[in-house]
Amino acid sequence: MQPKPNIVHLPVYQPGKPVDDVKRELGLSEVIKLASNENPFGSSPKAKEAIAREVDNISIYPDGAAVDLTAALAAIHGVNPDQIIFGAGSDEIILMIARAFLVPGDETIMAESTFPQYKHNAQIENAVIIEVPLKNGTHDLFSMLERVSDKTKVIWVCNPNNPTGTIVTADEIEWFLSKVPQNVLVVLDEAYCEYIENSSFPNGIKLLQKYPNVVTLRTFSKIYGLASLRIGYGVGRPDVIRSINQVREPFNTSRFGQAAALAALQDEEFISFCRHANKEGLAYFNSSFEKLGLEAFPAYGNFIMVDVKRPAQEVFDALLRKGIIVRGGHKLYPTHIRITVGSREQNEKVVAALTAVLQEIAVKV
Repeated sequence: MQPKPNIVHLPVYQPGKPVDDVKRELGLSEVIKLASNENPFGSSPKAKEAIAREVDNISIYPDGAAVDLTAALAAIHGVNPDQIIFGAGSDEIILMIARAFLVPGDETIMAESTFPQYKHNAQIENAVIIEVPLKNGTHDLFSMLERVSDKTKVIWVCNPNNPTGTIVTADEIEWFLSKVPQNVLVVLDEAYCEYIENSSFPNGIKLLQKYPNVVTLRTFSKIYGLASLRIGYGVGRPDVIRSINQVREPFNTSRFGQAAALAALQDEEFISFCRHANKEGLAYFNSSFEKLGLEAFPAYGNFIMVDVKRPAQEVFDALLRKGIIVRGGHKLYPTHIRITVGSREQNEKVVAALTAVLQEIAVKV
């Protein structure tokens, strides 16, 4: 039994280390996980109530077209229902885009340090991967444009970028889209957009009116707190969405996910609370890092990437022993760790632990 040659050496996605594993391995009673950009405040009570109401329907297949949720999002975003597609998280839509548009030999362009599923799914389709280095932690749109050729099929722009947390502005992305040939699909991944209040941040969905080659990705996993239910969506022109839909698996989102997402959309009070708390958390981290003499990338999502000026793995391991799970291991940023914004209490414990770890490492040196 031989698999496709181009997948033999592909890495398997590694999620953040589970809390229970850390407790068991290190004998800890309390562990704080700020590694996977989950919402520390959970999800809307309305979403939980909607899930409970669906329990009696657990034996019934979900609506494959997610008609009610599609209609609600179409009204919110001012688009037609045939411009929306759902996936088991926005990462499944990334998979579907790669499956629908990439064939062996096609070129696809992305940042060198960005969400790894773009590269992973393009490799599965045996496309040619073109990675462009970030510039100060931000997508270098000028250099990405220079790499466009007659073989380019898809360009991926993660905004805010994961893992660095930086953004490209509305003016920058408009300039970029005006230069990209319209037969090249540009995917704007806006998984964290609901956290952003900065007026310079672009709205990828509104760009569709002018640029037919854009697909914008959104998710209910982040600010809506529905990560375990795996539901995200893409918005594009009807012909583009139809092509993606042709490779979608039937019933790919659950009854629970659809019901919870529909209810979550109706709880703006919860979303506003999460957005405000996240803003305070980012301000606290930035202030704390400045006091520690550390530099962080400008952060716009619900996470922040900071240069700890020590090998990231060493700091990660030391924090883990104190019951703090963060993210390290970014090959292009060997001294950086990424921290999800938690509750005020969690943030304070992380900063206290990081301060202690850096002092301990300094003493050893």
